[in-house]
Amino acid sequence: MSKSAKSETTPVSAPSQAKTAEAHPLDGLTGGAFSAATSGERAARIRQWLTTEPTAEQMAEVYKDLANRDKGAAKPLKEKLDEVKRSKGQEAVAAEWADKANALLGLPKLNLADALAWQRDAAKAGAPLSKEPLASLKVQLAERVKTIEDLQHRTQVQREAAVLIAQRIEVLSIKPWRDAETALETLRADVAHWQAQADEIAQDKNWASVDAKFPPLLDASRGQLVAVWEAFQGALATAVKAAEDPAAPLPAVPVWADALRAARGLPALASEPTARAPKAKIDPAVLKDMREKATTIVKAALAKLEHEVTEGHGKATPKVAADLRQALKENIRNIDHTLEAAAHAALTAAGELEGWQRWRADQIREELVAKAEALVAKPMGGRKQQDALRAMRELWKTSDQGGTPNHALWKRFDDACNEAHKVVEAWLEKAKEQAEVIKAQRRELIEEVQAWAEANKGNTDWKHQIRSLNGFVEKWTAAGHLNEKTFAEIQPQWKAAMDAADGPLKAARAESLAHRKAMIEEAQVLGAEPQLRIDAVKHLQQRWQHEAQGVPIERKQEQKLWDAFRKPIDDAFQRKTAEREKAASALGEHDRLVVELSKALDAANASGDVQKIRAAMADLEAGLRGQYVPPAAAAPQAEAPAVAETAPDAEENQAPALDTPAPEATETIAEQAAPEATEAEAPAENTDAEVAVAVPAAPAKPAKPVVAMRGDDRPGMKKADPVAPGRGGKFGDRKDARPGGGKPDGRGNRPADNKFEPYRAEREDRARPAYEERGPRLGDAAFRAQREAFDHAQHALRKLAEQAHGEVLTHLLSAWEKRDPALLPNAQELGKLVTPATRTAWMQALSAAPKGDAAEPLLRLEIAAELPTPAEHLSARRMLQLVLLTKRNDPAPAQTWGQDAAKVLAASYDAAHVRRFQNVLKALIKR
Repeated sequence: MSKSAKSETTPVSAPSQAKTAEAHPLDGLTGGAFSAATSGERAARIRQWLTTEPTAEQMAEVYKDLANRDKGAAKPLKEKLDEVKRSKGQEAVAAEWADKANALLGLPKLNLADALAWQRDAAKAGAPLSKEPLASLKVQLAERVKTIEDLQHRTQVQREAAVLIAQRIEVLSIKPWRDAETALETLRADVAHWQAQADEIAQDKNWASVDAKFPPLLDASRGQLVAVWEAFQGALATAVKAAEDPAAPLPAVPVWADALRAARGLPALASEPTARAPKAKIDPAVLKDMREKATTIVKAALAKLEHEVTEGHGKATPKVAADLRQALKENIRNIDHTLEAAAHAALTAAGELEGWQRWRADQIREELVAKAEALVAKPMGGRKQQDALRAMRELWKTSDQGGTPNHALWKRFDDACNEAHKVVEAWLEKAKEQAEVIKAQRRELIEEVQAWAEANKGNTDWKHQIRSLNGFVEKWTAAGHLNEKTFAEIQPQWKAAMDAADGPLKAARAESLAHRKAMIEEAQVLGAEPQLRIDAVKHLQQRWQHEAQGVPIERKQEQKLWDAFRKPIDDAFQRKTAEREKAASALGEHDRLVVELSKALDAANASGDVQKIRAAMADLEAGLRGQYVPPAAAAPQAEAPAVAETAPDAEENQAPALDTPAPEATETIAEQAAPEATEAEAPAENTDAEVAVAVPAAPAKPAKPVVAMRGDDRPGMKKADPVAPGRGGKFGDRKDARPGGGKPDGRGNRPADNKFEPYRAEREDRARPAYEERGPRLGDAAFRAQREAFDHAQHALRKLAEQAHGEVLTHLLSAWEKRDPALLPNAQELGKLVTPATRTAWMQALSAAPKGDAAEPLLRLEIAAELPTPAEHLSARRMLQLVLLTKRNDPAPAQTWGQDAAKVLAASYDAAHVRRFQNVLKALIKR
């Protein structure tokens, strides 16, 4: 580009640079978010700006401008704005429900239903009940509801207490007035306490919020108790004055008046002849019996009432309490004060329970009304709504049994249930229409089955019929739901149609079952024969397969019949196999010898001696080849004039028994030796068994001259002479070269000469190498015994080798730690990889004083062993590898690991280097 062109383009780029240099109006507000180079920087600056708590208007303005440029950076702003909007919405809802709660708390008469519904409705509206001020308002409403419910409960208790105090006064009116005078102060205190509690309940600020039925109950109890108490006080005061002044009038209580009249010596009134009659004296035994009987009756009624109160049975408690009151009324004169006090306490508890049951019944009814109204507002639909309505009505009946009926709540509940049941009625109508459709479909399916049965009367394709019938059954199952009555009407028609369609198949199956049972009997006859006929068994099995493929039956029944058919044949084959195994399990002499040698090898494995294990393995190998010589026969063989060995081609290829005398075995083998065997041809040792036998030289017999030999005696034709190698053809010669060119004649016949004839003749005449003699064939038990013995021996040898290797490393490290060359393992223990020169260098290093550093030799050893280096030495190892790369002519660490180990041993013993040194030696020495 020319200079003039450059000068022309330079002014064009200047305005763009000036434009980018202009700052955004909101850049100063957000701390440079708009001028940031990347999106991540913009997002970070926006988050940092949000920590300064900007106003909602500022955040909205920044978000409006930034969202068009970078939505990722504007995401924190969006979340913050949503949070602000949500908090404002919650604040508005919280303020609304706080006003409602304050209005409820400010009411002088609070409705419990409204107070309980406030929390539920507020939660549905999404008000934050866990935050202030709703949290404290929720607690205040709950405390006020609890206070109102407690007032109602206390009112019921006070009512029962008033009844009990009146009963006590009534009981005292039938006892002597002296007893009443004694209990006067106690009664006065109880009445005063009752009145104080009643006044406290009535003066409570929440008393106006209780149910409308409770204030009249408390007022009636107060009036009744005050009237009874004032009458009792007046009668008792009159009795006291009459006892002091004979002229004073008698009290209105008949029992007290009779007692005072008797004390004055006046006759009884004419209207009461029984009172005037003198009391008959009661026998003490009879009196004791009466008291015991009365105590038993009251105790039984008391125990029953206590049990009902403990179980909380509100329905049975009133009747049991009434029975106890009647028992007290009839037997109170004959029981003691302790039992009477316990009875009154139980009656008080029963009254409390009865009041609680009534209160709880109203709570349950209110819940049921709320549920019914909820079903009207949000129907469940169908069967669920029907079941829910039925369950709620049953619960209402149960609540009526445990408490006083509440007609107002019942009216609301019944109206709500009737309104909600309209949904159930619509569902029932729809279900009825669907049932009619399903019923018509099922009838059509029955007609289809009948038509199919008529069309397939003569069809013998049973598999096709089974598939068709199964298809009909699947259609019937998936046809839809019917009520029990309709299904009971149509089900017999379906069964009749299916039975008619399935009739030919059932007949064919019955006939097939008869054939199969006949074949099972034939199989039993064949299996019982002493000689199993394989051809008859195969023919019978083919017939069974043909029958099974022709007429299929139920899988379970078919498997059962097949098992019955197969069992006698399998038993016959098992008998044959058992006889064969029994014959094969009879161990011959060679098998017994192998088993004995296997046991000897197992014993050697248990001893842990390597020499014994190897010797036992050699004996077992010799025994497998039939070349084992027992130790008892070794001495006679050493003195024998000829070498005693087992010929490979001995008769039946059997090894000598262990209990066979040694001289006889030697003599037998000597007799079988070839007469032309010479001293040189006799083997000096048994290499297969690895057992050397010292044999003296036998006198050579004169060789018998060969007069004639059958066969071809030309050079190369003898089996003992090696075959002369033939010359190979030249490269490019035709492989199909034959005399006459190998072309076919006019009739298409090729010449009789075969190009492979010379090679075949040469291959046939060539001496084949003899196969390795494996010895006689073993039985199964002997084969398994020797195989397991060899496996155990090899495992024991490996284990002992590893143990010896570990001991060698331990002794080597001990020699390094103590710097004692005498502790260094010998060359045989170190193995063939440690040469004598290397061991000498190690001994010299241990003999001298510690010198040098072991860091670099250890790195070279780890490189040679290809082992990892600790993390703290990785940099040093990399540096060493770079140095080694520059020294190409120097030997590799794998070649100088012995000298490196000597350098490590020459250094001072360091516990930090022991583990590394042990790991590399474990790998290098074992190789």
